[in-house]
Amino acid sequence: MTKFVLIAALGAIASVSAAGPAAVILGEAGTFAILSKSGIDTVPTSVITGDIGVSPIAAAAITGFNLKLDSTNTSATATQVTGSVYASDYKSPTPSELTVAIGDMETAYTDAATRPTPILDLGEGNLGGLTFVPGLYKFGSDVTIPTDCTINGSSTDTWIFQVTGNLIMAANMRITLIGGAKASNIVWQVAGYVEVLAGAHMEGILLVKTAAHFRTGSSLNGRILAQTAVTLQSSTVTQPTQTDLRRILAQTADILA
Repeated sequence: MTKFVLIAALGAIASVSAAGPAAVILGEAGTFAILSKSGIDTVPTSVITGDIGVSPIAAAAITGFNLKLDSTNTSATATQVTGSVYASDYKSPTPSELTVAIGDMETAYTDAATRPTPILDLGEGNLGGLTFVPGLYKFGSDVTIPTDCTINGSSTDTWIFQVTGNLIMAANMRITLIGGAKASNIVWQVAGYVEVLAGAHMEGILLVKTAAHFRTGSSLNGRILAQTAVTLQSSTVTQPTQTDLRRILAQTADILA
């Protein structure tokens, strides 16, 4: 793409009106459906759409997937994954690329965690029955989703949820997106662990300091980017297919710089 085309695209994107905080830039971490520093475990059969990867831990920490290395030994395939599987002990350039992705994940976590002037402790950490308009929300305790909740906004609006404790979603509950809201524009920054109980459905990008647990039959439209381990029990994880226009805007500006 020429610089002229990039400038035209930049102008078109800049004209899009959006509400909410500036987008959290995921960098190379945003190319993964699941990225973990400590391992990914599945109780078959899970269904994952998108790439998965682990680093600095080796491929032995990806369990329950029956991995099959490709001919170049840079990635693997698995019947439960529509995409590729990457680990730090695969052939170059995979280790260095994973190091970049992990660094980008940690940078994104810090960015999301340190955004100022949020709305504080809405619902005292109980999100059941609430509807969230675009914005920055902070919770000084555990956050629970004991009943369904809703995220309402346009396709370019953004949400960041800062959680200083754990995020726990009750069995068979769901987050529903309305008004055009997109999972790629929703970030959950969680200092503790995330637990999505059996049959529950989650939406958004999970930037998790500790573990992420998805129980039997649970699902996510989004990404799991965890600084420790990820466990799945016959779960479905689907990376967002929609475009985050403001993320493209930031990346395009970097190219033009």
